[in-house]
Amino acid sequence: MTNSEKKQRNPGGRTRPALGAFSGAVAGFAALAVAELVSGWVRPQAGPVVAVGGAAIDRTPASVKAWAIRNFGSNDKLVLQLGILFVLALFALALGVLALRYRRTGSAGVLVFGAVGAAAAISRPDRTGLTDTLPSAAGAVVGAGLLFLLVGRLRIRGPAPSGPQAAEGDTFRRPRPERREFVLAASAAVAASVGAGALGRALAGSSGRDAVASREDLVLPAPGSPAPAVPAGTRLRVPGVSPFTTPNRDFYRVDTALVVPKVDATAWRLRIHGRGVARPVTLSFDDLSRRDLIERDITLTCVSNEVGGPYVGNARWIGVRLADLLAECGVEPPSAGGPADQLVARSVDGMTLGSPVEDVMDGRDALLAVGMNGEPLPFEHGFPVRMVVPGLYGYVSACKWIEDLELTTFDAYDPYWVKRGWARRAPVKTQSRIDTPKPFARPGAGTVMVAGVAWAQHRGIDKVEIRVDDGPWHQAHLAAEDSRDTWRQWSYPWQATKGGHTLTVRATDRTGAVQTAERARTVPDGAGGRHSVVVTVD
Repeated sequence: MTNSEKKQRNPGGRTRPALGAFSGAVAGFAALAVAELVSGWVRPQAGPVVAVGGAAIDRTPASVKAWAIRNFGSNDKLVLQLGILFVLALFALALGVLALRYRRTGSAGVLVFGAVGAAAAISRPDRTGLTDTLPSAAGAVVGAGLLFLLVGRLRIRGPAPSGPQAAEGDTFRRPRPERREFVLAASAAVAASVGAGALGRALAGSSGRDAVASREDLVLPAPGSPAPAVPAGTRLRVPGVSPFTTPNRDFYRVDTALVVPKVDATAWRLRIHGRGVARPVTLSFDDLSRRDLIERDITLTCVSNEVGGPYVGNARWIGVRLADLLAECGVEPPSAGGPADQLVARSVDGMTLGSPVEDVMDGRDALLAVGMNGEPLPFEHGFPVRMVVPGLYGYVSACKWIEDLELTTFDAYDPYWVKRGWARRAPVKTQSRIDTPKPFARPGAGTVMVAGVAWAQHRGIDKVEIRVDDGPWHQAHLAAEDSRDTWRQWSYPWQATKGGHTLTVRATDRTGAVQTAERARTVPDGAGGRHSVVVTVD
């Protein structure tokens, strides 16, 4: 067959796959936009990208989660969603090319997108029912129909080829002047999809309007037990050291929520029930606000924090003492004969965390917090109510958006992270960090101030030491201690000499335990080892 015969038989053949792929991309975009629109009506968490992303997080091994947090930090969720969109884009492009030859098969392939999204949505722990499948299902139906329509605009009905050329749906391409119908249909689809997506975003935003209003209207009550004044000398004036109080905007956030829950404080309820609860109770936010509140400075740490990592922060929290609330419900700690040794906290997004009852009721300032650094909790940090328990890693103590407390046992129930290989009990390990100089810094010779923070919540820091290269340990200057539940700043004036040097820090807690030199990864109960930085002195 000559080239002219090939062009006559398949005009514009080189652009055929590109146009098919473009059709798939338009159909995929429309499917996502419609799903966004419907999820704005149902609930944002039911959208296919969020649902698939959440299901992926649920099934990801702990080591992979730790790797993602270590490499992407608080952007890990954004990276996950972009990855899902990239895979969906490739899937849509491939279906578009397939639909050119197998129109029905390629178009029906879009329904796979809907099936995966619907299955993911219905598998999530915070599912609300079959309505959660509607966004993925609606998007897939629209996407499949649109792909069928667009591919039809690229082809004309005519006599089917015979012999080996015959295949399902094999037809001649439309001549180029007749592709105007395709261009118009694709343009209209894109425009409609943009409008649907924008409307869906608006609906999703309006669904949280009452929650935003409830937070804006909230005036925190004055605590009956205010936090003691921070002692003089607690805050060192060393450039580069972490501030004693971490601003809300800078406080670390590590959780599995791809969409931050926005809970209306006026509609919020907390249920307390389970083993050993003589008087189960359901509390409103007003019920909590009318109780005696306490205010405390408490440092929180994430178990995913690597040695020297950023996932630790100190804030001033205001809330209700959790032990008092449990005692009023008739709860006794195991040491006093109580039948429950685990307090399971459940979040509105389905997250479950398990805390030792003994630790919660041993006299430490375990809180149901309603405020953070003088303002209502930010949504990202658990508004309207979250748990704060000093001395325990966040995954066993710091439930955000809390709505349920159940007394049970460690033998009877494994919470979310325990099912994924993390330890049941996780006291914070003694750690220290060099904030300045930064790794690979090039300070000048002479006095260089080395400074950072150290923490051992609920035990307190007794000593911090610095070592230069393989030399002896030198005791650093410790800032004044606010409480044993907060970190302490430290500094050391190093007489730096020219050349490359390694600075290493270690802390000793109030029990006399020295920070271990043995390296350990974050899984299963927190990282171990000593932080060091390499610098070159000019």
